[in-house]
Amino acid sequence: MLLPLRRHPDSPNAAATDVTVEVARPAAGRLLLTWIVTGAITAIRIPPPETPARADELWRHTCFEAFVRAPPGSAYYEFNFSPSTCWAAYRFDFYRSGMRVADEIGAPLIEAQSRADGWVLQAALELDRLSALPCDAPLHLGLSAVIEDTNGRLSYWALAHPPGKPDFHHADGFAHDLLPA
Repeated sequence: MLLPLRRHPDSPNAAATDVTVEVARPAAGRLLLTWIVTGAITAIRIPPPETPARADELWRHTCFEAFVRAPPGSAYYEFNFSPSTCWAAYRFDFYRSGMRVADEIGAPLIEAQSRADGWVLQAALELDRLSALPCDAPLHLGLSAVIEDTNGRLSYWALAHPPGKPDFHHADGFAHDLLPA
């Protein structure tokens, strides 16, 4: 399923003109996400490739994010994917509280590539070891992107934005329900 992200109305219109995410749950405990960015791609600051590794504060530059929660609980996970192939995974007990590194998940497979008409990042997650996400449960997803232009300006994209400043953790952002595989 292909889902469009909306730019936050208060964020500058960086070089991206369109961001979509293709979502697939090919098997229980597996999630495949593909972000597709179109626009003036040469005006987007893309971090250079690195050896895949955990890293913090990836959201300060071009980064793609997934927030995943199983109903009816309030615990959720945040996953960050950089075009550099660095990544992060955190668990929260409630809205922005109880944050800790989600050590129980292994490194996601991240592939990034430039295309003539845009830029693509694909991330494959194995969720079966995450205690707050039963493999056979539906999932609430919040999908987002931070796009940095070559002038250092950030634009914030999400399925849905709550009122006020950009806040990808807000419950309103968990706007897509994904059924079990």
